[in-house]
Amino acid sequence: MSLSIAFDNSYARLPSRFFERVRPEAAPSPGLLILNTTLAAELNLDAEALASPEGVAALSGADVPAGAEPIALAYAGHQFGHFVPALGDGRAVLLGEIIARDGRRLDLQLKGSGRTAFSRRGDGKAAVGPVLREYLISEAMAAFGIPTTRSLAAVATGETVLRERPLPGAVLTRVASSHVRVGTFQYFAHRSDEDGIRRLADYVIERLYPDVADAEAPYAALFERVVQRQARLIALWLSVGFVHGVMNTDNMAISGETIDYGPCAFLDAYDPGMVLSSIDRQGRYAYGRQPQIAQWNLARFGECLLPLLSSDRDKAIELVVERLSGFAHEFEAAYYGRFLEKLGIATERSGDRDLVPGLLSIMQMGHADFTLTFRRLADIVTPESDTEAFMSLFGGNAGVDPWLLAWRKRLAAGDRPLQDVAMAMRAINPAIIPRNHQVEKALDAVIEDSDGSAYVRLLQAVTKPFEDRPDEADLGVPPRPEERVAATFCGT
Repeated sequence: MSLSIAFDNSYARLPSRFFERVRPEAAPSPGLLILNTTLAAELNLDAEALASPEGVAALSGADVPAGAEPIALAYAGHQFGHFVPALGDGRAVLLGEIIARDGRRLDLQLKGSGRTAFSRRGDGKAAVGPVLREYLISEAMAAFGIPTTRSLAAVATGETVLRERPLPGAVLTRVASSHVRVGTFQYFAHRSDEDGIRRLADYVIERLYPDVADAEAPYAALFERVVQRQARLIALWLSVGFVHGVMNTDNMAISGETIDYGPCAFLDAYDPGMVLSSIDRQGRYAYGRQPQIAQWNLARFGECLLPLLSSDRDKAIELVVERLSGFAHEFEAAYYGRFLEKLGIATERSGDRDLVPGLLSIMQMGHADFTLTFRRLADIVTPESDTEAFMSLFGGNAGVDPWLLAWRKRLAAGDRPLQDVAMAMRAINPAIIPRNHQVEKALDAVIEDSDGSAYVRLLQAVTKPFEDRPDEADLGVPPRPEERVAATFCGT
């Protein structure tokens, strides 16, 4: 008996040129690696049924649940600045859409389920390492409160995929508010398919931004809302030291969610120029460049909407430029708002923003650990606090003292007891993140030794990131020099 899921597939009702119908390739010997039972409950799915042989077969692609309409979505994209007119889901299949308990419409997608019409020379498969990496990091991001796709399950396929070496195969079941990307709009714009652009924009408005439907200029309002969401998202990325690694336009979701966790990673020592992706040889997607790249990607989105904004091209460009110019203001407001919260400042006053670059500059000079710096600040909000553990992060940099004095003076002038300030700081500054060396160590244990204990331990820790637990203190420690991960890989 097939797994029963209440699908309602709105994207599959769009014209056929929006996708290719495809059946996932059957996994020869599917086995459940991990199931997100909490997320399953939120999605109105029966976790016990998902873990059954029928459920695992569906999550691996070996069986298609009743009501599913598997499709591979068409899209284009700028990859490292170079336009590719036909990309599409080359190793992913959208099974269909479901309605969660809170009423949200969500995509259920299999990633790594075999070749599609867009696979080109790829095999359409995924290795267990990248699948478990995305599962872990996307769930950590959700725990941080950052908009993201989610991971419902990871299933071993029982087959071997060839990358740099033979690796065990796996399939990820991904959940998203939508898989429409900037590159989806580019696909139709490149083909001068104005009807396709309009249909896609109308679909996105109805599904993701229904409040703009009655605006005087709904397509301009749509663009403005997407700009706002992306600006806020990037600010949140920076606030936890996240480096996406591949901010191509086909990896920017119109929903404002983080999507496509390939060679992503987190900062250890603060460095705005940090590049951790093995394929980003020019540093295009470095940590500190992510706001500029997001704005560049949004400009490409705006170009796609020009035919919908006005029959006068100059007027349409003016509308895009005007709304795109709001990115900087929206980003700065979100960025400083979040970083001031990390510093314990709930209500901004004149001069407060100077504290943020002041601290980051000292952190960069002292090679201070990003996560621990903000976490340990909560321990030293009062002048009588012992600062030894905090100061040790900076390698004896004397420039820390004046900054600490100014920061404490500002906290003392606030309207909250310092004890409450410290509590609020611990609720926004994670104690544990998916540190690159810990992630690699856990994945190696799964791949080399079939031992998932380190992975499960790390997953449990990063999905409760704001708790101090002595038995997991080792997971919060920065890497020793020989443990540092210099590059991460996308797994394709």
